[in-house]
Amino acid sequence: MSRSLRGAHGMAVAPHFLAARSALAVLREGGNALEAMVAAAATIPVVYPHMNSIGGDAFWLVHVPGQAPRAIDACGAAAGLASVEFYRARGLQAIPFRGALAANTVAGTVSGWRLALDLARDLGGRLPLARLLADAIGYARDGIEVTRSQTETTREKLDGLAAQPGFDKTYLASGAPPATGSRFRQPRLAVTLEQLARAGLEDFYHGELARSMARDLEALGSPLRLADLEAHRAQWRVPLAMPHSRGTLHNMPPPTQGVVSLLTLGILDRLRVEDVDPAGADFVHLCVEAVKQAFAVRDRHVTDPAYMDVDGQALLASDRIDALAARVDRRRAAPWGAGRGPGDTIWMGVIDGEGRAASFIQSLYHEYGSGIVLEESGVNWQNRGCSFSLDARALNVLRPGRKPFHTLNPALALLEDGRTMVYGNMGGDGQPQSQSAVFTRTVAFGMPPGEAIAAPRWLLGRTWGAPSDTLKLEARFPSGVVEELRQRGHEIELLGEYDEAMGHAGAILRAPDGSLEGGADPRSDGEAAGF
Repeated sequence: MSRSLRGAHGMAVAPHFLAARSALAVLREGGNALEAMVAAAATIPVVYPHMNSIGGDAFWLVHVPGQAPRAIDACGAAAGLASVEFYRARGLQAIPFRGALAANTVAGTVSGWRLALDLARDLGGRLPLARLLADAIGYARDGIEVTRSQTETTREKLDGLAAQPGFDKTYLASGAPPATGSRFRQPRLAVTLEQLARAGLEDFYHGELARSMARDLEALGSPLRLADLEAHRAQWRVPLAMPHSRGTLHNMPPPTQGVVSLLTLGILDRLRVEDVDPAGADFVHLCVEAVKQAFAVRDRHVTDPAYMDVDGQALLASDRIDALAARVDRRRAAPWGAGRGPGDTIWMGVIDGEGRAASFIQSLYHEYGSGIVLEESGVNWQNRGCSFSLDARALNVLRPGRKPFHTLNPALALLEDGRTMVYGNMGGDGQPQSQSAVFTRTVAFGMPPGEAIAAPRWLLGRTWGAPSDTLKLEARFPSGVVEELRQRGHEIELLGEYDEAMGHAGAILRAPDGSLEGGADPRSDGEAAGF
């Protein structure tokens, strides 16, 4: 069981311990939560490269005490050349999910770091960018110890990744996945991070690095061009907000599925989930049935907000949630179709001694994204744009300059008892499900965050490492709970005791007196680090 960590002056949670420690070091040096998160965000793609990259997207929720929460949308849009006709002309009926044709959206995450640092400076942050990137540069140059997660993920996905441009050279050792515990170096990425530290983060979109990446992308056959990088801007957004019996819950607006996570918790609040046994079949059943209702709303409405016919916040109207809750049958599973697929992602959280909080997600979409690694820069590019449809009737049809649908949704709660909570999870469709488990166990049932995260979890549908659409349960659930769920009509698949398919969750709580408590997921290589 994962234990909770307590602190008073600052805390960070990450799915790899080195990223948590990068954030902690910045906090100890007087940096604020945003500076600490940038340090962690730079380290995590180096030490957990199968899960994310600086060639991906990111989203932030930020809270400064006394101010309204705010959000950063660091999602890249489709290339100007990326159109249905572009792919049809190449004889394709769907966008490939590997290779240069899958690398069709701008990588937005670095722009989000820059926007976060603008706010960090306004809050008194003074640590130079070179300091914030120093750990990441050192780990890329000198190497890190390969995790079992990296080894196994590389092995499991190798058929689709081997021979993608730059992949073998970067991520394999003598043609095979690197052995767990071996030394793994990324010298080209170290040089790229040094370039960003020296020239500034805007170099990724407007400078020498941008020109280098654009050359490589075009040479490989991607539709991305320098003009697409130059046109990109991260954006400050207003987070979604939902009243809850325990406080106000916040999440990301579209194009993310943040509305799903909030709707799920809103439905459970209406169903008084705190009145059931948190280890029993009733709890799992209600959570699964709530997320089914929320997924139906997502699949009907959520896409790039410029193309939606309803505002994301309107989907959280109280009467809408009431109606969704009324559809939940407490004794019988509703029919279930198919999910949105995998999500190769990391969630991290930081709260500093002043109560400033950041909930952050950074992603490539599939494991190793498109699989291509740019020759000059060593940047692995995302494949988020393969989620676009080439069917003109689809909700998420490809259009130049359009943002893709995102499963990413970092969460933040301002509780009525004065506590602040940042929490989140990686894993496609699994993100809102694990958020419902962690939040409800922690807030409704009073479990310490470490215990809430470690407790047996479930997953409906597909996510990272789990391609089937069954209801998956960790093997630690009692046999009676499993059988009762089968009797209610759930198609059950049993996984390992602490199965990585459940994703890597994390959470931090800050009490009104400034004390902190956090937990990391024992299914990951992470930790909660605080002082």
